[in-house]
Amino acid sequence: MMNAGIRQSCRELFTELNILPLHSQYILFLLLFVVKHINVFKLNSTIHSIKTRNCSDLHLPSVHLSKVQKGVYYSGIHVFNYLPARIKSLSVDVRKFKTALKGFLLEGSFYTLQEYFDWELINK
Repeated sequence: MMNAGIRQSCRELFTELNILPLHSQYILFLLLFVVKHINVFKLNSTIHSIKTRNCSDLHLPSVHLSKVQKGVYYSGIHVFNYLPARIKSLSVDVRKFKTALKGFLLEGSFYTLQEYFDWELINK
């Protein structure tokens, strides 16, 4: 379709065609769930009154069961907290948030969740 070589990476092709890889689609829908149900989640600032750099992040409850950690609620909070601040600030408007998030995910074209979590460290 794109006359790509047999050993060529598809990462650039995904970006060129505006297609999100599978893990990026997962991140998109997971974060849209969190933003659409933001009233269910608590901010760190509601848990404690100390002004920290993470006070605007969602509070990640301490759980010990891996089944709970793999669930939408817990993993949604974890993924949301790794978003860049410019996109997090758009979470009050779902349409703007979705547009900015999709652009970010197309730019990163993440093949794994670990790539997503490491993105900020790599791009500093």
